[in-house]
Amino acid sequence: MRPLELWAGPEATVNRVGDTHLDQLEASGFAARLDDLDRLASLGVRRIRFPLLWERTEVAPGDYDWSWADERLERLRRLGVAPIMGLVHHGSGPRHTDLHDPAFPDKLAGYAAAVARRYPWVEAYTPVNEPLTTARFSGLYGVWYPHVRSDAGFVRALLQQIHGTRLAMAAVRAVNPAARLVQTEDIGHTSGTEPLQYQCAFDNQRRWLSLDLLTGRVDREHPLWSYLSASGATEAELEILRSSPTAPDVIALNVYVPSERYLDHRLERYPPHLHGGNGRDAYADTEAVRVRGAALGGFEARLGETAARYGGQLVIGEAHLGCTREEQMRWLLEAWQAATALRQEGVDVAAVTLWAAFGTYDWDSLLTQRRGHYEPGAWDVRSDPPRPTALAAMARELSAGCPPGHPVLQGPGWWRRDIRWLYPPEGACECRAVQGRPLLICGGRGTLAQAFARLCVLRGLPYRLLSRADLDIADAQAVEQALQQESPWAVINAAGYVRVDEAEHDERQWRENALAPVVLAQACKRWGARLVTFSSDLVFDGQARRPYLEHDTPQPLNAYGRAKHAAEQQVLACSPEALVVRTSAFFGPWDRYNFLTLGLQALERGEPWRAVHDQVVSPTYVPDLVHAVLDLLVDGAGGLWHLANAGSVSWAELARLTCRLAGHPVDRVHGVAAQTLGPCAPKPLYSVLASERAALMPSLDDALARYWKEMPAGLGMAPPPPTFGLPPHQQGCNGPDEQRGHGSSATRATAA
Repeated sequence: MRPLELWAGPEATVNRVGDTHLDQLEASGFAARLDDLDRLASLGVRRIRFPLLWERTEVAPGDYDWSWADERLERLRRLGVAPIMGLVHHGSGPRHTDLHDPAFPDKLAGYAAAVARRYPWVEAYTPVNEPLTTARFSGLYGVWYPHVRSDAGFVRALLQQIHGTRLAMAAVRAVNPAARLVQTEDIGHTSGTEPLQYQCAFDNQRRWLSLDLLTGRVDREHPLWSYLSASGATEAELEILRSSPTAPDVIALNVYVPSERYLDHRLERYPPHLHGGNGRDAYADTEAVRVRGAALGGFEARLGETAARYGGQLVIGEAHLGCTREEQMRWLLEAWQAATALRQEGVDVAAVTLWAAFGTYDWDSLLTQRRGHYEPGAWDVRSDPPRPTALAAMARELSAGCPPGHPVLQGPGWWRRDIRWLYPPEGACECRAVQGRPLLICGGRGTLAQAFARLCVLRGLPYRLLSRADLDIADAQAVEQALQQESPWAVINAAGYVRVDEAEHDERQWRENALAPVVLAQACKRWGARLVTFSSDLVFDGQARRPYLEHDTPQPLNAYGRAKHAAEQQVLACSPEALVVRTSAFFGPWDRYNFLTLGLQALERGEPWRAVHDQVVSPTYVPDLVHAVLDLLVDGAGGLWHLANAGSVSWAELARLTCRLAGHPVDRVHGVAAQTLGPCAPKPLYSVLASERAALMPSLDDALARYWKEMPAGLGMAPPPPTFGLPPHQQGCNGPDEQRGHGSSATRATAA
């Protein structure tokens, strides 16, 4: 058996909603960047799922624009990477056809023939990606065009795609008889409570329909023959598929966490948006991972079932998870390990496909709205050129046959941890404990350090949270001892002197803000640990009157800003790979003492909210900041970065925006000039931050909406534990009590 191969592909959906086509290739920029093919080839991939999509190529009936494909396929030939031609990806074809058009199969075959004549050397095709999934979303759920919601609509959309695949492959093989069908599908699995076993059985038969139809298995003895017939399928068209099968040469399984479903007749256990039914029974339909005690079946279970049913060669056609970076890496590793394990059992699993290599847009709305919600992949396209993430480095290791060595891979994914359960678990509970080398988080009692701890619990990242009493980070000997004892893979310096006005006259602030970060940088360099440390927008004087970028020259006006600037310079001089983050004033859902929470409390007491109107800032939502920093840290990013929510407001404007969210009259905000607040450190009148490196942070409006939604529960949450994910001998003097709160209902409610 040949070595396990790495394949790759961009998220390629071009779906239709109403009269609008939503194009992932345009959204991610893949359509415009020829050198993305070089990026993919640099990973060691052997094949690329190449999106030569019908909707993008046939500009008018029978009129094709090959210029985009010509240039890229020639580049792939020079790179030595073989394409798998994808012709329709969750779409319904150009505007002159759709999934219910009787001529759809013949029209698709005509396009396939034109492709084969243009590129006769191409040997692998996927005429229609995931026909069963597309039929469900277009014909049963009404999400995509033609927006039908019926069994008849589903069956017709499915049969049109299967007939289209059959005719398309016949047309291609008329040009190239050696062409292979690489058929993708999301198989999934359904389980549920006893009264709904009949529905689970139906769903678990339906999941095979596309492959059963292609392989000629659907005859009168098939469990779904009656269903198909009752839903409009004719005996004649089913007989054509049975007697002239177009069996895939390769079955490519696309495996996703939400594809494993759980049906529960006890509606009261679940929120209304999960309620549904089949006309006979009402039930909740949710992700199995959120309620089943048993572990997710995942790649190994679905591949094993498919091998037992069909035999032949298999690949994992899409390995992608929209989540935080370390969870994406854990998911890819699980795919690779599943393929490897099955190969050892004799199953012919040929490849794992790194999917959505340049990320995805708006899958959180099932591609029904253009909201700009981005999930990165092996590259993050919010940088220009796209910035490789830790997934790219990991994929390169896998393709070279090297075990990935990133420390975050020592722990399990969220779908394997107890944090996954949102509802009372059904059956015996199986979960794995967090483990691995820790992060060392300094500044343990502060807002930022506490936020890092909370989100490390969410992300399954072991840590030790250290207060000033635990570690004086300006004491070189103490820092050396801590790094030797804890062996962290990274140190997050969230400590510092934060009272800007008092810093003008307190010498301690220089020690904590300027000297301590350098001590940490020197120690981290010696011990091979990554370092994150924070700076401030107050390194600028405010004269620019446009957002400050990383290259702008600092001109601090106060002692606090001078200390932060000195730390930036000395840390990066000592350790250029350190991650130095400039940010702005914090607000968050867990902190009672930030500007917004204090202002809202004043309004509740019947007092006015006094806020400065002549200082313009870029407020920063702490959860967004922490997630962005952790992603960059996992990626191995270094140097100076600006991270603040996109937007600029005065403090008074920020207060008014918050009043509107809370339903308070905006005239209760009293704008005042900064100079009227009494003696204080000089501050810039304009200190808005933006980044020339990447736009990683959501908008301020989006952040404020989430703050208002999350703040009431956040203020009631217990503090994070001092340690998380560490073995008993590393938990310190407080012992097991330090683990209290992990897995609590409050924590689970915000999981993944």
